[in-house]
Amino acid sequence: MKKLTAATLALCIATLTGCSSSDDEDELVLPEIVNQFETKVVWQESIGDGVQHYFSRLTPAVYNDVVYVANREGEVEALSLENGDTLWHTDVRENPAFWPWETSESAKLSGGILQAYGKIFVGSEHGYLTALDRETGEIIWRKTVPGEVLSKPAAGDGLIFVNLGSGKLLAIHPDTGEERWRYEQEVPPLTLRGQSSPTVANGGVLIGLETGKLNVLISENGYSAWSAEIASPKGASEFERLVDVDTQALISGPYAYAIAYNGNLAAVDIRSGNVVWKREYSSYRDLSMDSQYIYIVDSNGVVYGLDKVSGIERWSQPALRGWYLTGPTVAGKYLALGDQEGNLHWLDKESGELVSREDFDSSGFFIEPVVAGDKLILYTRDGEVSAVKIPD
Repeated sequence: MKKLTAATLALCIATLTGCSSSDDEDELVLPEIVNQFETKVVWQESIGDGVQHYFSRLTPAVYNDVVYVANREGEVEALSLENGDTLWHTDVRENPAFWPWETSESAKLSGGILQAYGKIFVGSEHGYLTALDRETGEIIWRKTVPGEVLSKPAAGDGLIFVNLGSGKLLAIHPDTGEERWRYEQEVPPLTLRGQSSPTVANGGVLIGLETGKLNVLISENGYSAWSAEIASPKGASEFERLVDVDTQALISGPYAYAIAYNGNLAAVDIRSGNVVWKREYSSYRDLSMDSQYIYIVDSNGVVYGLDKVSGIERWSQPALRGWYLTGPTVAGKYLALGDQEGNLHWLDKESGELVSREDFDSSGFFIEPVVAGDKLILYTRDGEVSAVKIPD
């Protein structure tokens, strides 16, 4: 089974669409804007070397007044939401270096962070899932799993659900790491590098598949309740037939929302699995939504706002096309997105207008901002963690 990273995917797209003969024409330039407000940084800290250039979805987790962050090497930290002070620090590697000049093998943390049941859960490319005490950082258990942990686990109905790069979904007891059941999906020969993070609701586990489907499993036993087709493979080449549903499904009222690469954005009735509507959009970035709209960043970096009930497009913002945006985060009256060069963009969520921009670490953003009360938590590839005030 072959997996494509986002960078490789972008290169494939550029190859298919052709390249300009002028270097000047190829150079991406951010649109000029007049900031309607300045981004207020409350604090900044760092956690080692972050994830560097590697694929990772090590999204920070927030609980009460604590922010939990991790780096690829294996360090996990709890930071004060108020001022960024370190509350505890744990190295989850089996044999971490004792002396500063020593080196030890990277834990290759890549899936997390989940906080649930009084614990912090984080997974690795080595096929480990580790549980830490939320208050002290003490390692409670470490479990070997049959595949890479590339997405954040999910919690619900007394269990932890972990989607693996091998195509298996595991249900695990949070206190012991004991496996309760597993589900295995069909995996095409070529897929994107990434997995859908599960969504748990109403006794079911929603999971996006590499085959372009959204599945619901009964959380108690792993039996399949229904499967909905978000996208179907088309074209002659393996690349053209990529239809991965790599994003986490969102639930609002009676609908679940999911999007596929090379496919569609769809609203699905969560009781029956019937597709209520489909719209032709392609993405591998997580969605966000509020009471009225659903927001997406498509595979080219165009941002859209759509009506949740009908799927009708209300606005689009193409000015950031090609900037490898993160997923959008709803932050008060705005959408917040990061890009590959470390810029934080603010959009008016009613109109899609670009209203402000602030540059951070030039290593770039790799995961979407995380809302923590009246703040946003930002994490760059080189390990810079920032808390910024959400504008009024």
